[in-house]
This record gives sequence, structure tokens and C-alpha cells, in this order.
Amino acid sequence: MSRYTNDLLIESAIRILCEYAPSDWDRPKRLLMHDLRVGFYLYEHDYSVDVVVAGFLHDVLEWTDCDESLVRSKFGDQVFEIVSANTKDRSISDPHDRRVEYVQRCLRVGEDALIVKAVDTLDSYKFYVDLGDESEIERSRDIARIVLDVCTQDMKDPIFKKLNEIVN
Repeated sequence: MSRYTNDLLIESAIRILCEYAPSDWDRPKRLLMHDLRVGFYLYEHDYSVDVVVAGFLHDVLEWTDCDESLVRSKFGDQVFEIVSANTKDRSISDPHDRRVEYVQRCLRVGEDALIVKAVDTLDSYKFYVDLGDESEIERSRDIARIVLDVCTQDMKDPIFKKLNEIVN
């Protein structure tokens, strides 16, 4: 695909995110800004268009009323699978078990899904360090440990080294 075509897909993802992101979000970490930071990090570090689009949309199924079929039809199966893998299963009540489960889903989808989860985790960690929220900092570290535990020897993306920095 050309850079122009990629940019159109990315812009489309941003428009969907802006359309569906709640404006009355009552959490300190604003959904729209977080998802934009994740997507732009991936864009600026030259990840594939599917990874970038999934980065912008990684929370859209979990936190908005955006329909799964919209994501799949607009961006294809690969983006849908990455976004879906990064979506928490709220039927799992224990937070650590829930994290393990969605990281395992990311692993089954592949390294691209784990890369999105890693960038998501790093952005959350940085946000909560700035806020001084110790419980959220520890939650981010827990996710980082789980991701690093499932990474295989052939996963050498530099983002995983950045995750390692917040664990130690």
C-alpha cells in the first residue's frame, strides 16, 4: 500500500475513535488522548499500518459502543483480531487472571497484538507515574511482567525492552 492509502486508513481509524470515544469519561486517563498517544507512538516508530490502526482502536470495543462488525468491515480481520485480543473479558472477575487471559489472546494473535499491548501498557504507566497513582503503576507493571513472560526468543522488537525497564 502507498503512504497515501495508509494515511487514509489511519485517518479513518482516528475518525471512528473520535466518534465513539465518550466525552463524559470520568477517569483521569482520558480514553481519546490515551488511544491517540498509543496510535501515534506506533505511527512515529514505523509499525505496519495494521498495527498503527489497531493502536488507535485498541480500546474501542472495550470502552465504547462501537460495533465489532464496523472494525472488521472497515479495517479487516487482522486489525479486528489485534483490537479484540487487546479487549478485556470483564466476565473474569480477578484482575490478574483477566490480564493473563487477554495477554494470552494477544500471544495467540501474534507479536503485533503484543506490541500494541506493550505500547498501551507503557503509555498507561507513564501517565500514572505523572499522576502518582501507585495502584495503577503497579497494575501497569503487572501487565508488563505478564507480557514479558509470554514473549518468545524470536520476539526482538525494541518495545519489549522498554517494558522490561518499567518492571525492574
